[in-house]
Amino acid sequence: MISQAQLKEVLEYNPDTGVFTWIKRNGNVAGTKTHWGYVSIKIKYKIYQAHRLAHLYMTGNFPKNSIDHINHIKDDNRWTNLRDATHSQNMANIKKPKNNTSGYKGVCWHKPHKKWIATIVYMKKNIYIGLYTTPQEAAEAYKKKSIELFGEFAYTE
Repeated sequence: MISQAQLKEVLEYNPDTGVFTWIKRNGNVAGTKTHWGYVSIKIKYKIYQAHRLAHLYMTGNFPKNSIDHINHIKDDNRWTNLRDATHSQNMANIKKPKNNTSGYKGVCWHKPHKKWIATIVYMKKNIYIGLYTTPQEAAEAYKKKSIELFGEFAYTE
């Protein structure tokens, strides 16, 4: 693992833009956008995620947990957009899946009861919230539970 001192010898980080530049390569922008949407930077034959390097650069340590992109933009590594998060908190702050058919995160149709069901994952456990007549009611219940469990990390859109 690279240290903060070693990192600062090869890269400069602008916390306002979230961009890393090479010190010895005429200030060229460092990193490549991966197919997952994150920026990765190769330093001495090892690949690092730029958001984790930003944490190291600013604090002197790699994050103990995950790094959450507050605005959901994976290549936006501005310091104000990054926060230390547990895996559970990071997962709470993701958008609804693209294959979602209800239009709401945590809500799907429950065929046996012919109602909308709201569920949420917390601490690796699927928690039943309830059955509802409309997807909007289920979404409201999901939102309330998400805020209760995850606070500022709750993303309910």
